[in-house]
Amino acid sequence: MQTLFGRTAVLLVAAFALLMAATLAVVWVRLVEPLATRTADGLAARMVLAAQTWAELPPATRPDYELELAMHHGLELGAVQGRLPQALDPGDFDRRVAQALAARLREPITLKRGPDPAWAWAEWHQGGHLLRVGYRRTDYALAAPWEAAAVLLAGALGLTLLALALVRHTSLQLRALARQAAVVAQGRLPEPLPETGAAELMQLTRAFNRMAAEVQALLDNRTTLLAGISHDLKTPLTRLRLSLALLDGRVEPPQLARLEAEVEEMQRLIDDMLTLARSLRAEPQQTMDLAELVGAVVDRARAGGAIAWRPDGACPWPVAPQACSRILANLLDNAQRYGGGQPVEVELACGQACARVRVLDRGPGIPAHEREAVFRPFYRLEASRSRASGGSGLGLAIARQLADAHGWRIELKDRPGGGLVAELVLPRASDLTWRDS
Repeated sequence: MQTLFGRTAVLLVAAFALLMAATLAVVWVRLVEPLATRTADGLAARMVLAAQTWAELPPATRPDYELELAMHHGLELGAVQGRLPQALDPGDFDRRVAQALAARLREPITLKRGPDPAWAWAEWHQGGHLLRVGYRRTDYALAAPWEAAAVLLAGALGLTLLALALVRHTSLQLRALARQAAVVAQGRLPEPLPETGAAELMQLTRAFNRMAAEVQALLDNRTTLLAGISHDLKTPLTRLRLSLALLDGRVEPPQLARLEAEVEEMQRLIDDMLTLARSLRAEPQQTMDLAELVGAVVDRARAGGAIAWRPDGACPWPVAPQACSRILANLLDNAQRYGGGQPVEVELACGQACARVRVLDRGPGIPAHEREAVFRPFYRLEASRSRASGGSGLGLAIARQLADAHGWRIELKDRPGGGLVAELVLPRASDLTWRDS
C-alpha cells in the first residue's frame, strides 16, 4: 500500500485484529475456561451425589426422588438393565463433565446418546444397580461469553470503520493539496482550496493558498525581470553590430570575425534567456498528429546533421505544439552537437496512457550522477560541453521547464551499445501526475 489511506487502513485493521485476538484470549483464559471447568465439575458433583442419594433411599421413595430431580434440578436418573449403545459426540463442555465424573468415580466414563440428542447420559454402577444419569445439554451451554465477544467485535469493527472514514477524509484533503501543488509546479496559480476541516488542516490549507499566491507572484516577477533585462540588452547589441559594421576595413578580418562571433553568442544567450522567461507559462493543448509534429521538427534539424526518422503511422495526441517543438529541437540540437558525428535517431511510441518521443545518439553520454544537474541553467559537463563547443547552457533547462509547465517528463538513459537516449514522455491530460511520483 503506497497511499496514506491504504497504509493507515492496514495498520488500523492489524491493530484492531491484534487487540481482538488478545482480548478474546484473555476472556477465554480468565473467564470461559475457569467458568466452564467449575460448571462441569459442579454438574458432575450433583450427578454423583444424586446417584449416591438414590442408592441409599428406600425403594418406595425412589420414584418421588427421581421426580424431584427432574423438576427442580434438571437431572434424569434411574436404574437400567443395559447400557446405551451409541456414544455421544461430545462438545467441549461434555468432555469436561466426563473428565469430572471420571475423577470423582475413579473409573472411565463415556457419555452416551439417547433418543433425544439434546440429552447426554452417563452410566455407572452404584449400590448394586446400573444407574443412568442425564442432563439437558442446552441448559448448561455457556452463551454469555460468546455474546460478550460478539458485542466487543461489533464495537471494534465500528471503531475501525469510523477511524477509516476519518483517515479517508484526511487523505482526500491531502490528495487535493498534492494536485494543487502539481499545478503550482507547472507555473500556474490554482484555485484556492476551501479552508475547512480540523484546525491543523485548516492551517495547512491556508498556508498552502498563501504560498501558491506568493510563488505565482515570484514567478511573475522573475519572468518580468528576465524579459526586461533581455529586452534592454538588445539595444546595446544592435549598437555593437553597427559599430562592427563601421569598423569593416579598419580592423584585421580575424579579429573582426571574433568580435562578431562574440556578439552573436551574446545574442543567442539573450534569446535563450527570453525563451526561459516565457517557458514559465503553459501553452493551451490541442489534439494533433504527434508524428507530423515530430517530422516537422526533424526536417528543420536536418541542417545540423543526419537524422534517422521513420514514422510508424499517425499518433493523434493532445499536445502544446510550440512547447513540444521547442523541447524536441533542443534535444536534437544536443544530440547532434555531442553525438560524435554519428547520425541521430528519432523514435515515436504512441501508447494508451502516454506517448514517448526518443532522441538517440552515439556520443559519450552523461554520467548517471549528473543527469539531473544538466537540467540546471548554465550547467555544463567539463569533458564534452564547454563554451567552446557552442551553446548557452540553457537548452536542457528550457526543455525541462517547458515539460514541467505542461505535465510532461524528460528522461535521460544510457543507450545500449553506447550513447544517450533522451526521452520526452507526454501523458494524456487525465493521467498527468507530479513528475517525481
